[in-house]
Amino acid sequence: MSFYAEPSFYVLVAIVVAIAAVLGLHERSLQRYGLVVSVIFIFMLFCKTLTQGLMLLVFLGIAIAAERWLLAKPDSNQRYAAALLATIAPLVAYKIGAVWNQSILGFLGISYITFKAAQVVIETHDGLIAKMPLADHLYFLLFFPTFTSGPIDRSRRFLQDAHTVPSRDEYAGMLARGILLLLLGMVYKFVLAGYIHRFLSFGVLTAMTPEAVGKQVLTAWQYALYLFFDFAGYSFMAMGVGYALGIRVPRNFRAPFAAVDIIDFWDRWHITLSHWLRDFVFMRLTGHLIKHRLFKGKDWRLHTAQLGLMCNMLLMGAWHGLTVDYLCYGLFHGVLLALCQRMHMKSKFFKHHKNDLWFRGLSWFVTINLVVLSFALFSGQVSTVLGGLIHG
Repeated sequence: MSFYAEPSFYVLVAIVVAIAAVLGLHERSLQRYGLVVSVIFIFMLFCKTLTQGLMLLVFLGIAIAAERWLLAKPDSNQRYAAALLATIAPLVAYKIGAVWNQSILGFLGISYITFKAAQVVIETHDGLIAKMPLADHLYFLLFFPTFTSGPIDRSRRFLQDAHTVPSRDEYAGMLARGILLLLLGMVYKFVLAGYIHRFLSFGVLTAMTPEAVGKQVLTAWQYALYLFFDFAGYSFMAMGVGYALGIRVPRNFRAPFAAVDIIDFWDRWHITLSHWLRDFVFMRLTGHLIKHRLFKGKDWRLHTAQLGLMCNMLLMGAWHGLTVDYLCYGLFHGVLLALCQRMHMKSKFFKHHKNDLWFRGLSWFVTINLVVLSFALFSGQVSTVLGGLIHG
């Protein structure tokens, strides 16, 4: 059974939400119920792919054992490094194997569950997590509404919701919002994304004629809109089911096509991923670079931030997959963010005009077209076009 795709999934979700509504409106805890239904849904997800299910069990064993081992001595840098390495190793092996079409230790949802498992390890070492009961750990990792494609929640925020029993009125509000989000997500995914997908076709560009180039530009815009409505639709549905189970799943999209620069865009697009990378990769990497003063001169802080942004986004591209398209997508955004950071910090012209309507409009136009170009990299459209021109 595929999540958020097959009619049977929605029938089962309707039953799950109905039972949750009865429990929640009677002010009963939803944690055990949520864990049980998550285990059942995960079992149905992998019941036809037993190898992937086995790999999930192996991953859970590694993640839980690494966390327990680190909890015994959380301030040990050696234990921290070993626990973190053990947690991310299955994802690294899977991504490397995928380059040769080999599914090594891989399973559906491994990218997202790895970020959650790694987060627990990092926060344990930071002293933010003093204990992690097995049921809490499993519930956070296996929460089925967000299992396959996020949004990426934070453990302490998630467990605070899981341990809280809202009042009848509070839960009624959450339930109503959850149902509306679920319906909105269905409209996004099945109506808007489905309609755009009907006209989406990646052709090969063999000649640089205005008509052919215009068609490629139109295709790039169609794909960008399709990707947004499809992914945002899924995210809204995940939020909706989460709210019905008493979990305020964080928002993943906030009008990304209204962004006025690339920094603003990543505060609006796939928010939980960009903020996870910011908090757990960028901030730690730049802190390390600042401590060791890799750069010299008066702009050393700016150069450190720029390097951190490029490394951060290159990792984001690699997280999607170790292909030229994904790596170029990540590096492209890293360079754009580095240039935008420099403009914010060094450009007197920007500081003088940043609030002017004409400047914001021009900045928006440039930003959105660069974003659409990046999605053409992401989809493989650019490599296909270049290949067609070379061999045409």
